[in-house]
Amino acid sequence: MLSTENLSIGYHGQVIVKDVSFTVPHGKITALLGPNGCGKSTLLKALSRTIKPVSGHVYWQQKDVQNIAHKEYARLLAMLPQVQPIPEGLTTFDLIAYGRSPHNGFWGRLSQKDRAVIDQVMAASGVTELADKRVSELSGGQRQRVWLAMTLAQETPYILLDEPTTYMDLNHQVELLGNLRRLNHEGKTIVTVLHDINQAARYCDYLLVMHNGELVAQGTPAEVINQKLLKEVFAVNAQIFPDPVANTPMCVVDD
Repeated sequence: MLSTENLSIGYHGQVIVKDVSFTVPHGKITALLGPNGCGKSTLLKALSRTIKPVSGHVYWQQKDVQNIAHKEYARLLAMLPQVQPIPEGLTTFDLIAYGRSPHNGFWGRLSQKDRAVIDQVMAASGVTELADKRVSELSGGQRQRVWLAMTLAQETPYILLDEPTTYMDLNHQVELLGNLRRLNHEGKTIVTVLHDINQAARYCDYLLVMHNGELVAQGTPAEVINQKLLKEVFAVNAQIFPDPVANTPMCVVDD
């Protein structure tokens, strides 16, 4: 459903992502991998229509997304950016409620269904006990979980996440990635930027690897992860072993 064709993206006349073409596997979890500055977040912004392409296209069901009404696209695809502002005065519940705006209008009154969805995503994100707390008073990890809950409240078939494990300690990272797998089993298609290659290999079905603004590899973790790629893209010497739990590729960096 979601694809790109010869997509180039940039800022202020400088091209960051160059001539990228791929199709997001429907019904799967896809990870965008690559070193800092390679264009992962920029590519995600183009998929979400936050920025316009310099050239090329992003398609939803073979229709250029630039020709889809904003509210309609917001019902199809939700995006959690890497950096979010800290809203002053808003409670956790109020912020998550904004996720329902594509369904009821930005200033629309919450219906019984809206409130049920909000309660459900708060429980799934582990923030129910934070409902009445101001977002500005939360820790970085708590805020990240609240923003994720707001994204889930949009109830879109596709979800884009830019480094969703940022600010989270290890147990909450594992919990979040497990929740993404659960959402995927419930029918969501997910595209996420991750930095941890082993986490991506364990929890994701498909990998897109970026380097210097170009898409250099794509496929399943077993097809993509190898010593040559790790050396050329990430500048590390590593051995590849089967993960003893998931039996997915696991990278161990050499000294």
